[in-house]
Amino acid sequence: MSSFWQDYRVPLALGGAALVALMLSVIVVPETEQAVVVRTGRPVAVYNQFNPKADYGSTGAGVHFRIPVFDRVIRIDKRLLSLDMQQQQVLSTDQLRLNVDAYARYRIIDPIKMVETAGTTERVTEQLEPILSSVLRQELGKRTFESLLTAERGKAMENIRDGLDREAREYGAQVVDVRIKRADLPEGALESAFTRMQAARTEESRTIAAQGQKDAQIIQAEAEAQAAKIYAESFGKDPQFYDFYRSMQSYSVTFGKGDTEKTILLSPNNAYLNHFREP
Repeated sequence: MSSFWQDYRVPLALGGAALVALMLSVIVVPETEQAVVVRTGRPVAVYNQFNPKADYGSTGAGVHFRIPVFDRVIRIDKRLLSLDMQQQQVLSTDQLRLNVDAYARYRIIDPIKMVETAGTTERVTEQLEPILSSVLRQELGKRTFESLLTAERGKAMENIRDGLDREAREYGAQVVDVRIKRADLPEGALESAFTRMQAARTEESRTIAAQGQKDAQIIQAEAEAQAAKIYAESFGKDPQFYDFYRSMQSYSVTFGKGDTEKTILLSPNNAYLNHFREP
């Protein structure tokens, strides 16, 4: 055995070194990962890069090679990554403070840019979290609390996703979706919000009633003016009939239904009774 080692130690050493070099050169890339080969600090190759149009199994996953010592491999998850935002307080346009809890889903579509700008997916998540918070504040700050309970909420989510996606592209990432898990009023604010809403509706009803009363007064005044004009035009054609008509109205009030025990004493020659003496 000793003589065997003495005779073949050089080939065995070379073979062992070659085997170690081969093992260090081999890269096994699964379907769920992207591998970036970095040489002297610069990305030089990408294996199994995300491609939405590529069929499963034909994206480049499998066995690949690198130069030992000189090449470093950075593995990047190819699946959707989660970005959970810490609960934030947002002021809506109707002056309500909302406690908002949201999350986003993104994936790395340009691994070389991600390595150059952030280095790791954890750093990408750290960079996107304050951006998500800022975009969400800006968008929800333009809307009322009631709008978040209607179909308008979907449009707000699209705007937030698009705004976050524009920033994520700088890190080689694509934002797929943004959702609000909860949007609650702070404790004790619900009763205050209901009171403000009730006061607003009461004020609106009073405004409508006042406008209606104003319109009614205008219509009544116009009708009375029109009636007075018609009366004036009619009575102006026959002054004697107008005098007779007004006297009959006065007699109806004076001698009409009322106190049956009332007694009125007038001289027969009183001018008020002229129409009783006329033929």
